[in-house]
Amino acid sequence: MATEADAARERVLAARGDLAVEVERLQASARAAVDVPAKVRRNPVRTAAVAGGVGFVALGGPRRLFRRAKSAIVGPDAPLPEQMLPEEIEKTLKRLGTDGDRIRGVVERDFAAYVKAAEKRRGPPLLQSLYYSLTSTVLRRGSKLAVDWLLQPDEHGFTAQLERIRRQRRDPGERLGAEPRDPLPPSA
Repeated sequence: MATEADAARERVLAARGDLAVEVERLQASARAAVDVPAKVRRNPVRTAAVAGGVGFVALGGPRRLFRRAKSAIVGPDAPLPEQMLPEEIEKTLKRLGTDGDRIRGVVERDFAAYVKAAEKRRGPPLLQSLYYSLTSTVLRRGSKLAVDWLLQPDEHGFTAQLERIRRQRRDPGERLGAEPRDPLPPSA
């Protein structure tokens, strides 16, 4: 019976040792992953590229590029005409009264409601749908890569953090927080 208990105790101690090693590795990995200033110092060009990409997207760069490419390929948009309404409508508007601000407000509200209803029926234009489908895919992939890179522990940072944690385990005076506990109480 005592040999089974001793063997079980040895297995528990070995499992605790393995757990301690895994906890150290996990702790070092987490610390290395969130040590952003160290990553910036080690990879300044990549960090600048990520920041530039985020700024480019945030300031509407893809939309501007798409508009410029469209105007270069198709040509500039035609200018709006001086008078957009046919003569019959102009006459009807003049018959509504002389208060131009009131008439303009009524016409603008009615027209805005018509445009919203017509837009809902038609859906977004083809180019806009194509633009959003392409940019959303690129943005989703780019943001995923940026976050993965930012939170991925690199080998140098991981080993440095692991050594720091092991040094803290060896020298409990440096450790912040609670004092280290004995792994097992003394056997009675």
